[in-house]
Amino acid sequence: MWYPLKFEPILKEVIWGGERICAYKSLAGKGDGIGESWEISQVENHVSLVSEGPLRGRSLSELIAMDATGLLGARVRARFGDRFPLLVKFIDAKRDLSVQVHPDDAAARRHHGPSASGKTEMWYVLESETDSELVTGFSKDIDLEEYKQRIAEDSIEEVLHREHPAGGDVYFIPPGCVHAIGKGILLAEIQQSSDYTYRLYDYNRVDSDGRRRELHTDLAAEVLDYSRNTDSRIRYQRAVNQAVTLADCPYFTTNLLELNAEAGPEAVHRDLLALDSFVICICTEGSARLVCLAEGASGKKETVLRQGETVLIPARLADYCLLPQPKATILETYIG
Repeated sequence: MWYPLKFEPILKEVIWGGERICAYKSLAGKGDGIGESWEISQVENHVSLVSEGPLRGRSLSELIAMDATGLLGARVRARFGDRFPLLVKFIDAKRDLSVQVHPDDAAARRHHGPSASGKTEMWYVLESETDSELVTGFSKDIDLEEYKQRIAEDSIEEVLHREHPAGGDVYFIPPGCVHAIGKGILLAEIQQSSDYTYRLYDYNRVDSDGRRRELHTDLAAEVLDYSRNTDSRIRYQRAVNQAVTLADCPYFTTNLLELNAEAGPEAVHRDLLALDSFVICICTEGSARLVCLAEGASGKKETVLRQGETVLIPARLADYCLLPQPKATILETYIG
């Protein structure tokens, strides 16, 4: 029944969105104002649909209901139940995103119900203009009293740590870390399956009706880490035709594979069956054939993964080869 699964992107228009996502993903239409493409999601009211093959049109929820163990893996299912634990996005910031913070699991459950999840996330920067910035923590230690005073005075920006990212830079954003994506940045985001965001500052912007967006300063105050945090960037050593670990946390492991058929073997073999987890491959550049070798693959057991495309490999098929054509950059993610 299983094969490598692609999904219809869920495109989101937002006030800060741009026009690069559709071009990056080679989607028809101008796409101006698209800030996010949700690649794989089971968030309520935003559930991904299979885009091709025998299961075309089926939702991710339907796939899990059909064979949760085969798709998720028994180990993943034992931990997360019959729900998909990750959300994968592309984000295009034509304008600055709000300054925000995410809750951890405990805070999410206190405020949003017993099944809610917090949000741990990572960013892989695809493109960044020369003057673009990311906010990744506070530039100094503050406390609750100073936070409240700065919110009241509109001076919170004065204590935010800013980075000037370049393509290929990686950042890890745990719950509690104040953060923001600045204008001119296109990135891939891998996160827990959660849509809980507490905005604490939005530059006093108004929408087309002259209204300011809702802020959540009290909720943010409860979950913020007020200590200085200037080291969210992940340093890594690049390697050709090898998996380089970028992030390894309780919620996901993400590896970078920079593939070049001219620099090594024709195919890079990845046998991840022992993990008992699904695998997500995001192609950020170039293209590659992905061929599943595991028993149980049926129908079309291979696919071509092109720039801007994401594929979900069911746990039962997590023994596969990547054949770059002739080069490809892949983000590989699973529950470690």
